[in-house]
Amino acid sequence: MRKKRDPRIYTRLTHPLVRDSRDEPFRQAGWDEALSRAAAGLRAARGAFGLFSCARATNEMNYVAQKFARVVMGTNNVDSCNRTCHAPSVAGLSAAFGSGGGTSSYAEVEETDLVVMWGSNARFAHPIFFQHVLKGIRNGALMYAVDPRRTSTAEWAEGWLGLNVGTDIPMAHAIGREIIHAGLANHAFVRRATSGFEQYEGLVEPWTLSLAEKVTGVPASAIRELAHAYARAERAQLCWTLGITEHHNGTDNVRALINLSLLTGHVGRHGSGLQPLRGQNNVQGGGDMGAIPNRLPGFQDILDPDARTKFESAWDTVIEPHYGLNLTEMFEAMEEGTLKAVYCIGENPAQSEADSEQAVRRLRALDFLVVQDIFLTRTAELADVVLPATAGWAETEGTTTNSERRVQRVRAAVTPPGEAREDIDILRDLAARLGHEWRYADSEAVWNELRSLSPDHYGMTYARLEEEQGIQWPCPDPTRLEPTYLHGRLWADDPAMRGRRAPFGLVRHDPPVDLTDETYPIRLTTGRRLDSYNTGVQSGGFASPLRRGEYVELCPEDAERYGVVVGEEVRVSSRRGSVLAPVWVDTALRPGLAFMTMHFPDDVDTNRLTIEANCPIAGTAEFKASAIRIDKLPVATVRS
Repeated sequence: MRKKRDPRIYTRLTHPLVRDSRDEPFRQAGWDEALSRAAAGLRAARGAFGLFSCARATNEMNYVAQKFARVVMGTNNVDSCNRTCHAPSVAGLSAAFGSGGGTSSYAEVEETDLVVMWGSNARFAHPIFFQHVLKGIRNGALMYAVDPRRTSTAEWAEGWLGLNVGTDIPMAHAIGREIIHAGLANHAFVRRATSGFEQYEGLVEPWTLSLAEKVTGVPASAIRELAHAYARAERAQLCWTLGITEHHNGTDNVRALINLSLLTGHVGRHGSGLQPLRGQNNVQGGGDMGAIPNRLPGFQDILDPDARTKFESAWDTVIEPHYGLNLTEMFEAMEEGTLKAVYCIGENPAQSEADSEQAVRRLRALDFLVVQDIFLTRTAELADVVLPATAGWAETEGTTTNSERRVQRVRAAVTPPGEAREDIDILRDLAARLGHEWRYADSEAVWNELRSLSPDHYGMTYARLEEEQGIQWPCPDPTRLEPTYLHGRLWADDPAMRGRRAPFGLVRHDPPVDLTDETYPIRLTTGRRLDSYNTGVQSGGFASPLRRGEYVELCPEDAERYGVVVGEEVRVSSRRGSVLAPVWVDTALRPGLAFMTMHFPDDVDTNRLTIEANCPIAGTAEFKASAIRIDKLPVATVRS
């Protein structure tokens, strides 16, 4: 019997930590020493520096963090875990509409006629959003689930389309072709508001229902049913998560789904839209605040000279007129030796990046690493200086922005432990040591500076956010609220009001990079479970009746083929590494498909198996499509 492993408990950071050399352990330090050391290390790396910002911290923190990178360190090398998950959504939506936010509100999901959940087990991964979906179903909406696994979400679906991993584009193209051939395309909207339809029509023409069935594994009748249901619905919401984005062609996947909304006119209207579901409380806000390498706060393009001039005047600085490195590119620059120092705020890339062994090796190669966090994570253990921060959801004043673009106030409810300090105060004091005096009385002062520079946020004062209990951007006017949906302009009669046409994305099928073969015959896909959160640092120390730890999940047929039973430990190997994991048998899986999560890396480091094959547009890795094999151990052990 395998001894049950106790989860690692991450204790709260309460005092700054420094080490006198990489070979020595941490020692407790005062704030003055820690900040002085951090400033000296970062000063030496000017020109070879990157900053990782935090999707769990407030908008105000992300605003000050990206300002620190651009003003204090003179670089646009700033990014966050948005790169790991939804950067393809932002890139795809921006390419089509000029804005990277989801186009609808959550309330519209309750009032729509059809919901398509594509690559999303929202019942587990986005349970709050899924409550809105359930209300929509109770109000008469039909739901379809498109996912390789028959997930908990699919249990509520009118139909489940269990496609092969990495065949989303063939599926979308076949749906588009069927809509066109059945005479269900909204040609009036296509002529009015889009461009590139003729090229798109030619692109999808080869994808007949029968060919799509062969490639995707989904019966032609099921594909046809979804195509007709989506096109005939008066209102429809198309929702996706990491099953679409975490691929080497994630942006192309997103464009393929957007094409379906353009073809049918399911965008820019109440109840019809596109919903990329964000997993952390402020992934949307981090990007909105400019904590990405290609946009200034308010999603203003760094290459726009007028935008740069506005920020340069407000910040008394010169902004580099080119895009910085994204998270993926920064890790590649570590390998090349051109990125020598990193300031990591609230992220744990040592365990969240694909091919985690490689990520750790690259972090170790840095000349200097500062980590600002609430726990001593695996990443923090590699640092030269560790700065204890406050928890953004309970110990900090500010705002966050959710997946529906709703900005909401958060408030300090408890006193932070020990010497932990607010992120903004730490950044401000560190900037002062590097020659920049920023005088922010509180988080509201930061927010007001952001409002003065971002037209989309100008109308959102703290008082108004409290009064309205949250406001969706854009909100340029302090006296009125905009519609809950975006891109209504596309329906305007006046061409001048419609503005830029939304182009169809001409994207082609590109199978997963990590091919299965006789040596690695099983396709591994990864995801989340309801009971745990990301790399487990915050959730692993709390008991849950649902939690069973990490397993490699197989279908009953594959378990029988390998001669393994529930709880038996096996070796799971990919072309990058291997881990030991107990078996779980799940009837939601099909032969040749396995499932694991990233929630328990201290127990089973799943990301040792995943491949760093990145989307060339967004930089997101292909977490969803690794090739693995299962090896039975010489003496079977079973987890009790």
